[in-house]
Amino acid sequence: MTSPLETRLQTRGIRPTAGRILVLRALTRVDCALSLTDLEAKLPTVDKSTIFRALTCFLEHHLVHAVEDGSGQLKYALCPDDCHCGEDLHAGLTDLHTHFYCENCRNTYCLRGLPIPAPHLPEGFHLHSANYVLKGICPNCKPCSSQR
Repeated sequence: MTSPLETRLQTRGIRPTAGRILVLRALTRVDCALSLTDLEAKLPTVDKSTIFRALTCFLEHHLVHAVEDGSGQLKYALCPDDCHCGEDLHAGLTDLHTHFYCENCRNTYCLRGLPIPAPHLPEGFHLHSANYVLKGICPNCKPCSSQR
C-alpha cells in the first residue's frame, strides 16, 4: 500500500526512497521554510548529503521552492499540490508569492495569498523570477500590547 507521502512524490515524478520520504515528512510537519541545517537537526539519523540530494530533486520537480530570506541560508518550503512555480520560465510572477522573515524567531513563512507585486522594468529587461521577502515580527513573536 502506498502512503500519502509516497503518492505525493510519485505525483511529481519523484521515485520514493526512504531518505526522500523522511525529508518530505519533516517539511510537511512545519509551517515555515527550513534550511539544510534545520533539516539536519530534525533528521539526525539522515546524513547531510542525502538531505541535500533530496532537496535538489524536490526543487527540480517543483515539490519545494527555495527562499533567499537574507539570513545567509537558503530555505526550502513545500509547494502545495496545485503549485506550478518555476515550471514555466516565461510565466513571470503569476505563480510566485511573498515570503515573511521573522527577525525574532528567524522563521520564514510563505504568504501564499499575497502575490509578488509586478514591477515596471525599463525597456529591454525581461523578468523570469523574483524573490520578495518582507521582514518583521511574526504573530508567534508579536510583543504584548502593553510593551509598545
